[in-house]
Amino acid sequence: MDAKKRRRVGFANMADEGVEANECIKIFLVNNQDEVGLANGFCIDPIDLNHFFGEDGRIYGYKCLKINIWLSTVSFHAYADITHEGTFDGGKGITNLKPALQDIFGETLLEKSEFLQTFSTENNYIKSIITSGAVLQCYTSNKAVDSSDTHCNGSNGSNGSTMEHQIVRMDLQSLPVGLLYSRLVPLTFLLIDGSSPIDVTDPNWDIYFAVKKMPSTSGDYCLSLLGFATVYRFYHHPDSTRLRLSQVLVLPPYQGQGHGRHLLESINSISITENVYDVTVEEPSEYLQYLRSCIDTLRLLDFNPIKQNLKSAVLSLEMNCVTKKASRSQVVPQNWIAEIVRQKLKINKKQFLRCWDILIHLKLDPNNCKSMENFKASISTRIKSEILGKDSDSKGKRLIEVPNEYDHDMTFVVYCPGGGEELENLDETIDGDRSAQEQQLNALVVKQMQAIDDIAKKDHCIGQVFVQIKAVEEFIILDLMQNPLQHFIVL
Repeated sequence: MDAKKRRRVGFANMADEGVEANECIKIFLVNNQDEVGLANGFCIDPIDLNHFFGEDGRIYGYKCLKINIWLSTVSFHAYADITHEGTFDGGKGITNLKPALQDIFGETLLEKSEFLQTFSTENNYIKSIITSGAVLQCYTSNKAVDSSDTHCNGSNGSNGSTMEHQIVRMDLQSLPVGLLYSRLVPLTFLLIDGSSPIDVTDPNWDIYFAVKKMPSTSGDYCLSLLGFATVYRFYHHPDSTRLRLSQVLVLPPYQGQGHGRHLLESINSISITENVYDVTVEEPSEYLQYLRSCIDTLRLLDFNPIKQNLKSAVLSLEMNCVTKKASRSQVVPQNWIAEIVRQKLKINKKQFLRCWDILIHLKLDPNNCKSMENFKASISTRIKSEILGKDSDSKGKRLIEVPNEYDHDMTFVVYCPGGGEELENLDETIDGDRSAQEQQLNALVVKQMQAIDDIAKKDHCIGQVFVQIKAVEEFIILDLMQNPLQHFIVL
């Protein structure tokens, strides 16, 4: 009896539960070969590595598996250091790691000796390609960088001097640019949720690079890649194009420094210069939508054609009750206003309506309970209208929560009963009721109000800085007019 128990225990110990890829893989960004192998390097946080390793995202057949991947910011090649204490077949085989890693990194995955050589052989790889592009914007940063922040030979990047940054636009159909993008694809897999490679042979693709220009003691300079954005040109009838922002990625070490904002500003500038129809974004992440709304709201704050209508909308919220249909119509901007915004700023209507809510929030007195309640009611009314239709109260449409297989927090459908069908009978066949519908709508309203408030607070701070800058500029201009000789002497 005891022997049988021991056999069962021994069999159980051989079972292989595997290990999740996210738990045993670490990916480090390295600027030079001295950083390769250091455990305290810059480790990135990928979206999800599990989906590259089978249906369950687990790796089988290894004891104490560790995979450290070093990704060069010089040539964007990669090297994988795989260590373990042995292999065994616990019933699910032994996972072949090489194909899975190649699914992520493709031809950029090299052996260690080749990988280390790229730091010298491809030291100027980024510069050799980017210098042929069109510089759209230059900006500076006083952020001090340490010696590990550069790969330039003889660079004086450690002195904390002002660094010049550029936004450069290039044609993805160009062979060198297309090859550079192919080396960046692994980063999109790792850091952009649901990303897939774009077709670099399609002539309608452009790519915008954010780069840092670093001087060297030899008098030359090198370029480091900070981030990029891909943009597609769609045909718009009859004779125009629409720009669709597809991928935006700032490398993790440089995030939070404004480079994404400069990429978006450059794309907006191009849209106006080339007079495209408008700019759209393909499935933006929450943060990208947040950043985009911040930028567009600031642009609209200084856009004179909408100021009077914005003032009227704010006054309506302060004086009236938005439950009345006439009052609601005063809060929502008229179509011709949205059209002017599209023509002049290339902001599409859906995005403009998002920013319109933020503009109103900025103009309202947060201590005025009546206006804030009216504002919330207007948001609630619009969300309900968008989901259930403009005449939802009279048409009998209902919002019904339904189960789903994608683990979304909320999935719902709009149901409109046929002729003569009573809503009361609906509860007998569909698991949902009016209170659940109201809860869902209220949750959406709360989320939208929070998003508006977050962006409004950020834009208010930036707007205050702009006001101060304008005041200083006006003072300088006035002083220059009154004392021109003094300024010429100083200059």
